[in-house]
Amino acid sequence: MYLLIRVRSSPREGGPPFHMENIIHGAHKNKSMSKKNAKSIHRFYPLSLTVAGSDSGGGAGIEADLRTFNAFGVYGCCVITAVTSQNPRRVARIDTMSPESVKAQIDAVMACFSPAYMKTGMLGDPGIMQVVAESVARYRIRLVCDPVMVATSGGSLAGEDAAESMRKLLLPVADWITPNIPEAESLLADGRRISCEEDLFRAAADLHSRFGVSVLLKGGHAGFAEAVDAVCREGKLYRLSSPRADVPPLTSHGTGCTLSAALAAGFTLGAPWKQVLCQAKAFVLGSLAQNVELAPGLFAMYPPTEECFDRVSLEEIGGGAER
Repeated sequence: MYLLIRVRSSPREGGPPFHMENIIHGAHKNKSMSKKNAKSIHRFYPLSLTVAGSDSGGGAGIEADLRTFNAFGVYGCCVITAVTSQNPRRVARIDTMSPESVKAQIDAVMACFSPAYMKTGMLGDPGIMQVVAESVARYRIRLVCDPVMVATSGGSLAGEDAAESMRKLLLPVADWITPNIPEAESLLADGRRISCEEDLFRAAADLHSRFGVSVLLKGGHAGFAEAVDAVCREGKLYRLSSPRADVPPLTSHGTGCTLSAALAAGFTLGAPWKQVLCQAKAFVLGSLAQNVELAPGLFAMYPPTEECFDRVSLEEIGGGAER
């Protein structure tokens, strides 16, 4: 027997907070159950782990991930891979942690907790990618990999060998990857340029076929009339879309981090994958639409108080992924 619980949080005053269905075993609600049996099926509060860089401006990276986990009602643990000196306008400096430090952080978390999903963002260093890949195998944790190499602002967040290390180390052990268009072009490494929807879906299918991983390829950089993403899972292609949010410049800083964190949170809560994708897309749309002004003329996305789920569409594309 399962119990559907609405997990609620209050990111700010006024209006109902964003919520997500948390699917948990509900048999322990039966008062007639013995203490022994109740203990055997006890379920802990949902928990996810993010492994990413810190954004001093607060809009992306670890800060965006933890903010998103909280909005979904998921407890967030974190591992810092780098400290970035940045704001929505530019990345001024990157100080990368050592692979040994990253491993120590992961081991410390896993010594006490059992997160259902790990979400990765900015890793940058091949040594860190090796540590993360080994940790996924060692702890048998499921991975949502956001192959962060280029910030929304256009700044590079990884070295030249990052794509090759990502291909060899992380993509083969991931459950889902969420590249943007420049990152997909870099991972495919065949000189192609993605400029239309047909290109987008072909690239998603090729990433899926080559690395055996479910793909959500974000189309935001293409400037389509709608916010269109290409999804490829189990040999089938899907079109994930929503209206574009009409927002001030720089408001979209952190959209990629927020989306992948929302996926990890949704999967942690046990929802079906199609619902998870639509809920994550709706969360990003709502966060953009309900942005907050932090300084004169400077706006940032923020967890919404109203849902946009009914504005998101997920449609299977005929012919599957074999193109």
